[in-house]
Amino acid sequence: MLTRGAGEPRSGAVRAWLYVVAALVVAMVAVGGATRLTGSGLSITEWRPVTGIVPPLSESDWAAEFAKYKDTPQYNILNQGMGLSAFKTLYGWEWGHRLLGRLIGLVFFLPLAVFWWQGRISRKLGLGLLGLGVLGGLQGAIGWIMVASGLQPGMTAVAPLKLALHLTTASLILAGLIWLAAGERGRALEPAPTRLRATAALLPVLVLVQIFLGGLVAGSHAGLVYNTWPTMDGALVPTADTLFAIRPWIENFVDNHALVQFDHRMTAYLVILVAILHAVDARLTGPAGAAGRAAGVAVLALAQAALGIATLLLAIPLWAALAHQVLAMAVLTMATVHARLSRGVGEAIGQPRPARAGLPIGFEGLAGRSA
Repeated sequence: MLTRGAGEPRSGAVRAWLYVVAALVVAMVAVGGATRLTGSGLSITEWRPVTGIVPPLSESDWAAEFAKYKDTPQYNILNQGMGLSAFKTLYGWEWGHRLLGRLIGLVFFLPLAVFWWQGRISRKLGLGLLGLGVLGGLQGAIGWIMVASGLQPGMTAVAPLKLALHLTTASLILAGLIWLAAGERGRALEPAPTRLRATAALLPVLVLVQIFLGGLVAGSHAGLVYNTWPTMDGALVPTADTLFAIRPWIENFVDNHALVQFDHRMTAYLVILVAILHAVDARLTGPAGAAGRAAGVAVLALAQAALGIATLLLAIPLWAALAHQVLAMAVLTMATVHARLSRGVGEAIGQPRPARAGLPIGFEGLAGRSA
Protein backbone atom coordinates (compact mmCIF):
# COMPACT_ATOMS: atom_id res chain seq x y z
CA MET A 1 0.00 0.00 0.00
CA LEU A 2 1.50 3.34 -1.06
CA THR A 3 1.10 6.32 1.24
CA ARG A 4 2.31 9.89 1.28
CA GLY A 5 3.86 11.25 4.43
CA ALA A 6 4.23 14.87 5.46
CA GLY A 7 6.33 16.87 3.06
CA GLU A 8 6.15 14.30 0.26
CA PRO A 9 5.30 15.70 -3.20
CA ARG A 10 1.71 15.42 -4.28
CA SER A 11 0.89 12.94 -6.99
CA GLY A 12 1.61 14.27 -10.47
CA ALA A 13 -0.28 11.29 -11.91
CA VAL A 14 -3.44 12.22 -10.01
CA ARG A 15 -3.16 15.82 -11.14
CA ALA A 16 -2.64 14.80 -14.77
CA TRP A 17 -5.62 12.44 -14.60
CA LEU A 18 -7.86 15.21 -13.28
CA TYR A 19 -6.80 17.51 -16.10
CA VAL A 20 -7.50 14.77 -18.67
CA VAL A 21 -11.02 14.33 -17.29
CA ALA A 22 -11.45 18.13 -17.34
CA ALA A 23 -10.40 18.22 -21.02
CA LEU A 24 -12.97 15.53 -21.79
CA VAL A 25 -15.64 17.61 -20.05
CA VAL A 26 -14.73 20.58 -22.28
CA ALA A 27 -15.03 18.28 -25.31
CA MET A 28 -18.40 17.14 -24.00
CA VAL A 29 -19.57 20.75 -23.78
CA ALA A 30 -18.38 21.41 -27.33
CA VAL A 31 -20.11 18.32 -28.75
CA GLY A 32 -23.23 19.22 -26.77
CA GLY A 33 -23.18 22.68 -28.32
CA ALA A 34 -22.86 21.21 -31.80
CA THR A 35 -25.70 18.80 -31.04
CA ARG A 36 -27.93 21.71 -30.04
CA LEU A 37 -26.94 23.95 -32.95
CA THR A 38 -27.56 21.18 -35.50
CA GLY A 39 -30.95 20.38 -33.98
CA SER A 40 -29.82 16.83 -33.18
CA GLY A 41 -30.62 16.65 -29.47
CA LEU A 42 -34.10 15.16 -29.88
CA SER A 43 -33.16 12.50 -32.44
CA ILE A 44 -32.84 9.77 -29.75
CA THR A 45 -36.16 9.54 -27.95
CA GLU A 46 -35.24 7.06 -25.20
CA TRP A 47 -32.84 7.07 -22.28
CA ARG A 48 -31.00 3.76 -22.15
CA PRO A 49 -27.87 4.27 -20.02
CA VAL A 50 -26.47 0.78 -20.71
CA THR A 51 -27.91 -0.62 -23.93
CA GLY A 52 -27.91 2.79 -25.60
CA ILE A 53 -24.16 2.52 -26.14
CA VAL A 54 -24.87 0.31 -29.18
CA PRO A 55 -26.11 2.33 -32.20
CA PRO A 56 -28.48 0.90 -34.81
CA LEU A 57 -26.58 -1.77 -36.73
CA SER A 58 -29.03 -2.86 -39.41
CA GLU A 59 -31.46 -1.18 -41.76
CA SER A 60 -34.35 -2.49 -39.69
CA ASP A 61 -32.81 -0.98 -36.56
CA TRP A 62 -32.45 2.38 -38.32
CA ALA A 63 -36.01 2.20 -39.56
CA ALA A 64 -37.26 1.56 -36.02
CA GLU A 65 -35.32 4.52 -34.62
CA PHE A 66 -36.50 6.76 -37.44
CA ALA A 67 -40.09 5.73 -36.78
CA LYS A 68 -39.73 6.81 -33.14
CA TYR A 69 -38.36 10.18 -34.23
CA LYS A 70 -41.26 10.64 -36.64
CA ASP A 71 -43.60 10.60 -33.64
CA THR A 72 -41.89 13.65 -32.11
CA PRO A 73 -43.25 17.21 -32.44
CA GLN A 74 -39.88 18.34 -33.82
CA TYR A 75 -40.21 16.07 -36.83
CA ASN A 76 -43.87 16.88 -37.45
CA ILE A 77 -43.42 20.65 -37.10
CA LEU A 78 -39.92 21.26 -38.48
CA ASN A 79 -38.58 18.22 -40.31
CA GLN A 80 -41.50 16.76 -42.26
CA GLY A 81 -40.16 14.84 -45.24
CA MET A 82 -36.68 14.34 -43.82
CA GLY A 83 -34.94 11.31 -45.30
CA LEU A 84 -33.22 8.50 -43.45
CA SER A 85 -29.77 9.78 -44.44
CA ALA A 86 -30.40 13.19 -42.82
CA PHE A 87 -31.79 11.46 -39.73
CA LYS A 88 -28.62 9.38 -39.42
CA THR A 89 -26.60 12.62 -39.25
CA LEU A 90 -28.80 13.96 -36.46
CA TYR A 91 -28.67 10.67 -34.63
CA GLY A 92 -24.88 10.51 -34.94
CA TRP A 93 -24.39 13.82 -33.13
CA GLU A 94 -26.64 12.89 -30.22
CA TRP A 95 -25.27 9.34 -29.98
CA GLY A 96 -21.71 10.71 -29.98
CA HIS A 97 -22.64 13.15 -27.22
CA ARG A 98 -24.04 10.38 -25.05
CA LEU A 99 -21.11 8.06 -25.82
CA LEU A 100 -18.66 10.73 -24.74
CA GLY A 101 -20.57 11.07 -21.47
CA ARG A 102 -20.16 7.34 -20.84
CA LEU A 103 -16.46 7.58 -21.71
CA ILE A 104 -16.00 10.36 -19.18
CA GLY A 105 -17.59 8.14 -16.54
CA LEU A 106 -15.10 5.35 -17.27
CA VAL A 107 -12.09 7.68 -17.40
CA PHE A 108 -13.17 9.15 -14.07
CA PHE A 109 -14.12 6.11 -12.03
CA LEU A 110 -11.60 3.47 -13.17
CA PRO A 111 -8.43 5.52 -12.41
CA LEU A 112 -10.12 6.75 -9.23
CA ALA A 113 -10.40 3.17 -8.01
CA VAL A 114 -6.75 2.47 -8.90
CA PHE A 115 -5.40 5.63 -7.25
CA TRP A 116 -7.55 5.00 -4.19
CA TRP A 117 -6.17 1.47 -3.86
CA GLN A 118 -2.61 2.76 -4.25
CA GLY A 119 -3.16 5.25 -1.44
CA ARG A 120 -2.73 8.35 -3.60
CA ILE A 121 -6.11 9.86 -2.70
CA SER A 122 -6.25 11.77 0.58
CA ARG A 123 -9.43 12.00 2.63
CA LYS A 124 -10.17 15.57 1.54
CA LEU A 125 -9.47 14.87 -2.13
CA GLY A 126 -11.47 11.64 -1.96
CA LEU A 127 -14.54 13.38 -0.61
CA GLY A 128 -14.29 16.01 -3.33
CA LEU A 129 -13.99 13.36 -6.03
CA LEU A 130 -16.93 11.39 -4.69
CA GLY A 131 -18.98 14.58 -4.72
CA LEU A 132 -18.04 15.16 -8.36
CA GLY A 133 -18.95 11.55 -9.18
CA VAL A 134 -22.42 12.07 -7.72
CA LEU A 135 -22.76 15.34 -9.61
CA GLY A 136 -21.75 13.57 -12.81
CA GLY A 137 -24.48 10.98 -12.33
CA LEU A 138 -26.97 13.76 -11.64
CA GLN A 139 -25.82 15.47 -14.82
CA GLY A 140 -26.84 12.44 -16.86
CA ALA A 141 -30.32 12.55 -15.32
CA ILE A 142 -30.57 16.29 -15.96
CA GLY A 143 -29.61 15.66 -19.57
CA TRP A 144 -32.46 13.23 -20.04
CA ILE A 145 -34.94 15.53 -18.26
CA MET A 146 -33.82 18.24 -20.68
CA VAL A 147 -34.33 16.01 -23.71
CA ALA A 148 -37.72 14.85 -22.42
CA SER A 149 -38.85 18.48 -22.21
CA GLY A 150 -38.32 18.78 -25.97
CA LEU A 151 -40.46 15.71 -26.66
CA GLN A 152 -43.58 17.24 -25.15
CA PRO A 153 -46.50 18.21 -27.45
CA GLY A 154 -45.84 21.41 -29.35
CA MET A 155 -42.11 21.51 -28.50
CA THR A 156 -39.44 21.62 -31.21
CA ALA A 157 -36.47 22.13 -28.89
CA VAL A 158 -35.58 21.54 -25.25
CA ALA A 159 -36.75 23.92 -22.52
CA PRO A 160 -34.27 26.85 -22.20
CA LEU A 161 -34.14 26.69 -18.40
CA LYS A 162 -33.28 22.98 -18.45
CA LEU A 163 -30.64 23.49 -21.11
CA ALA A 164 -29.07 26.27 -19.03
CA LEU A 165 -29.12 23.99 -15.97
CA HIS A 166 -27.49 21.18 -17.97
CA LEU A 167 -24.72 23.48 -19.22
CA THR A 168 -24.14 25.00 -15.80
CA THR A 169 -23.89 21.59 -14.13
CA ALA A 170 -21.26 20.55 -16.69
CA SER A 171 -19.41 23.78 -15.92
CA LEU A 172 -19.59 23.07 -12.19
CA ILE A 173 -18.06 19.65 -12.78
CA LEU A 174 -15.29 21.24 -14.83
CA ALA A 175 -14.62 23.84 -12.14
CA GLY A 176 -14.56 21.12 -9.47
CA LEU A 177 -12.03 19.05 -11.41
CA ILE A 178 -9.80 22.06 -12.03
CA TRP A 179 -10.04 23.14 -8.37
CA LEU A 180 -8.97 19.72 -7.13
CA ALA A 181 -6.22 19.41 -9.74
CA ALA A 182 -4.79 22.83 -8.88
CA GLY A 183 -4.80 21.84 -5.22
CA GLU A 184 -2.55 18.88 -6.08
CA ARG A 185 0.23 21.23 -7.16
CA GLY A 186 3.57 19.77 -6.13
CA ARG A 187 5.25 22.96 -4.93
CA ALA A 188 4.11 24.95 -1.91
CA LEU A 189 2.60 28.37 -2.62
CA GLU A 190 1.93 31.21 -0.21
CA PRO A 191 -1.63 32.58 -0.01
CA ALA A 192 -2.36 35.91 -1.70
CA PRO A 193 -3.48 38.89 0.41
CA THR A 194 -7.03 38.67 1.78
CA ARG A 195 -8.65 41.12 -0.65
CA LEU A 196 -7.12 39.41 -3.66
CA ARG A 197 -8.23 35.99 -2.40
CA ALA A 198 -11.80 37.23 -1.98
CA THR A 199 -11.99 38.74 -5.46
CA ALA A 200 -10.31 35.72 -7.00
CA ALA A 201 -12.97 33.50 -5.39
CA LEU A 202 -15.73 35.79 -6.73
CA LEU A 203 -14.59 35.57 -10.35
CA PRO A 204 -15.45 31.89 -11.04
CA VAL A 205 -18.84 32.45 -9.42
CA LEU A 206 -19.55 35.36 -11.78
CA VAL A 207 -18.35 33.30 -14.73
CA LEU A 208 -20.70 30.46 -13.77
CA VAL A 209 -23.61 32.91 -13.57
CA GLN A 210 -22.67 34.22 -17.00
CA ILE A 211 -22.51 30.68 -18.40
CA PHE A 212 -26.00 30.00 -17.01
CA LEU A 213 -27.30 33.16 -18.69
CA GLY A 214 -25.56 32.12 -21.90
CA GLY A 215 -27.43 28.82 -21.68
CA LEU A 216 -30.70 30.74 -21.49
CA VAL A 217 -29.68 32.78 -24.56
CA ALA A 218 -28.85 29.59 -26.45
CA GLY A 219 -31.94 27.71 -25.33
CA SER A 220 -34.36 30.52 -26.17
CA HIS A 221 -32.50 31.47 -29.40
CA ALA A 222 -32.26 35.02 -28.07
CA GLY A 223 -29.01 35.49 -29.96
CA LEU A 224 -30.92 35.53 -33.25
CA VAL A 225 -32.56 38.87 -32.38
CA TYR A 226 -31.05 42.27 -31.58
CA ASN A 227 -27.95 41.49 -33.65
CA THR A 228 -26.36 44.88 -33.02
CA TRP A 229 -23.82 46.15 -30.50
CA PRO A 230 -23.56 48.10 -28.22
CA THR A 231 -27.22 48.98 -28.72
CA MET A 232 -30.30 46.78 -28.71
CA ASP A 233 -32.95 48.02 -31.15
CA GLY A 234 -31.23 51.39 -31.17
CA ALA A 235 -30.96 51.80 -27.39
CA LEU A 236 -28.24 50.97 -24.89
CA VAL A 237 -30.96 49.96 -22.44
CA PRO A 238 -34.28 48.76 -23.91
CA THR A 239 -37.46 50.18 -22.42
CA ALA A 240 -39.14 48.53 -19.47
CA ASP A 241 -42.09 47.66 -21.71
CA THR A 242 -39.70 45.69 -23.92
CA LEU A 243 -37.79 44.01 -21.12
CA PHE A 244 -40.92 43.04 -19.17
CA ALA A 245 -43.50 42.51 -21.89
CA ILE A 246 -44.58 39.06 -20.64
CA ARG A 247 -46.94 38.41 -17.75
CA PRO A 248 -46.28 37.18 -15.12
CA TRP A 249 -43.12 39.30 -15.05
CA ILE A 250 -40.87 36.54 -13.68
CA GLU A 251 -41.18 34.61 -16.96
CA ASN A 252 -39.37 37.42 -18.79
CA PHE A 253 -36.06 36.22 -17.33
CA VAL A 254 -36.38 32.97 -19.32
CA ASP A 255 -38.78 33.60 -22.21
CA ASN A 256 -38.30 37.26 -23.16
CA HIS A 257 -35.57 37.44 -25.80
CA ALA A 258 -34.80 41.07 -25.02
CA LEU A 259 -34.32 40.59 -21.27
CA VAL A 260 -32.47 37.29 -21.67
CA GLN A 261 -29.94 38.88 -24.05
CA PHE A 262 -29.73 42.09 -21.97
CA ASP A 263 -28.93 40.11 -18.80
CA HIS A 264 -26.21 38.23 -20.65
CA ARG A 265 -24.68 41.47 -21.93
CA MET A 266 -24.76 43.22 -18.56
CA THR A 267 -23.21 40.29 -16.71
CA ALA A 268 -20.44 40.16 -19.32
CA TYR A 269 -19.64 43.79 -18.60
CA LEU A 270 -19.60 43.03 -14.87
CA VAL A 271 -17.21 40.08 -15.32
CA ILE A 272 -14.85 42.20 -17.42
CA LEU A 273 -14.96 45.11 -14.94
CA VAL A 274 -14.23 42.89 -11.93
CA ALA A 275 -11.50 41.00 -13.80
CA ILE A 276 -9.70 44.17 -14.92
CA LEU A 277 -9.92 45.87 -11.52
CA HIS A 278 -8.69 42.67 -9.88
CA ALA A 279 -5.79 42.41 -12.32
CA VAL A 280 -4.75 45.99 -11.57
CA ASP A 281 -5.06 45.37 -7.83
CA ALA A 282 -3.00 42.18 -8.07
CA ARG A 283 -0.36 43.98 -10.11
CA LEU A 284 -0.03 46.71 -7.46
CA THR A 285 -0.37 44.71 -4.24
CA GLY A 286 0.00 41.00 -4.94
CA PRO A 287 2.81 38.56 -5.59
CA ALA A 288 4.00 38.03 -9.15
CA GLY A 289 2.20 34.70 -9.53
CA ALA A 290 -1.18 36.12 -8.50
CA ALA A 291 -0.67 39.17 -10.73
CA GLY A 292 0.08 36.98 -13.73
CA ARG A 293 -2.92 34.74 -13.16
CA ALA A 294 -5.24 37.72 -12.64
CA ALA A 295 -4.01 39.28 -15.87
CA GLY A 296 -4.69 35.97 -17.64
CA VAL A 297 -8.28 35.94 -16.40
CA ALA A 298 -8.79 39.53 -17.57
CA VAL A 299 -7.34 38.85 -21.03
CA LEU A 300 -9.48 35.74 -21.51
CA ALA A 301 -12.60 37.60 -20.34
CA LEU A 302 -11.95 40.39 -22.86
CA ALA A 303 -11.33 37.86 -25.64
CA GLN A 304 -14.54 36.04 -24.75
CA ALA A 305 -16.51 39.29 -24.86
CA ALA A 306 -15.05 40.19 -28.26
CA LEU A 307 -15.92 36.73 -29.59
CA GLY A 308 -19.42 37.02 -28.15
CA ILE A 309 -19.95 40.36 -29.91
CA ALA A 310 -18.69 38.91 -33.19
CA THR A 311 -20.97 35.89 -32.79
CA LEU A 312 -23.95 38.17 -32.22
CA LEU A 313 -23.19 40.48 -35.16
CA LEU A 314 -22.74 37.49 -37.47
CA ALA A 315 -26.13 36.07 -36.37
CA ILE A 316 -24.72 33.02 -34.56
CA PRO A 317 -22.79 30.98 -37.15
CA LEU A 318 -21.99 27.47 -35.97
CA TRP A 319 -18.21 27.95 -35.76
CA ALA A 320 -18.48 31.17 -33.75
CA ALA A 321 -21.11 29.82 -31.37
CA LEU A 322 -19.00 26.74 -30.62
CA ALA A 323 -15.84 28.81 -30.18
CA HIS A 324 -17.71 31.13 -27.81
CA GLN A 325 -18.88 28.17 -25.75
CA VAL A 326 -15.43 26.57 -25.56
CA LEU A 327 -13.72 29.86 -24.70
CA ALA A 328 -16.20 30.25 -21.83
CA MET A 329 -14.81 27.01 -20.43
CA ALA A 330 -11.30 28.43 -20.77
CA VAL A 331 -12.28 31.55 -18.83
CA LEU A 332 -13.84 29.39 -16.12
CA THR A 333 -10.75 27.16 -15.99
CA MET A 334 -8.36 30.10 -15.62
CA ALA A 335 -10.55 31.79 -13.00
CA THR A 336 -10.82 28.55 -11.01
CA VAL A 337 -7.08 27.88 -11.07
CA HIS A 338 -6.45 31.45 -9.97
CA ALA A 339 -8.99 31.21 -7.14
CA ARG A 340 -7.56 27.94 -5.86
CA LEU A 341 -3.90 28.94 -6.00
CA SER A 342 -4.68 32.30 -4.38
CA ARG A 343 -5.64 30.38 -1.25
CA GLY A 344 -2.16 28.88 -1.05
CA VAL A 345 -1.12 25.28 -1.60
CA GLY A 346 0.65 22.76 0.61
CA GLU A 347 2.48 23.70 3.76
CA ALA A 348 2.57 27.33 2.65
CA ILE A 349 -1.01 27.60 3.87
CA GLY A 350 0.40 27.43 7.36
CA GLN A 351 -1.09 24.06 8.22
CA PRO A 352 1.46 21.28 7.58
CA ARG A 353 -0.22 18.03 6.58
CA PRO A 354 0.43 15.10 8.90
CA ALA A 355 1.22 11.70 7.45
CA ARG A 356 -2.35 10.52 8.10
CA ALA A 357 -3.73 13.16 5.72
CA GLY A 358 -2.14 11.42 2.75
CA LEU A 359 -4.02 8.17 3.36
CA PRO A 360 -7.16 7.16 1.50
CA ILE A 361 -10.41 7.03 3.39
CA GLY A 362 -10.60 3.88 5.50
CA PHE A 363 -6.82 3.30 5.70
CA GLU A 364 -5.92 5.90 8.34
CA GLY A 365 -5.00 3.12 10.77
CA LEU A 366 -2.01 2.22 8.60
CA ALA A 367 -0.34 5.58 9.31
CA GLY A 368 1.88 4.13 12.01
CA ARG A 369 3.07 1.33 9.72
CA SER A 370 3.56 3.33 6.51
CA ALA A 371 7.03 3.58 5.08
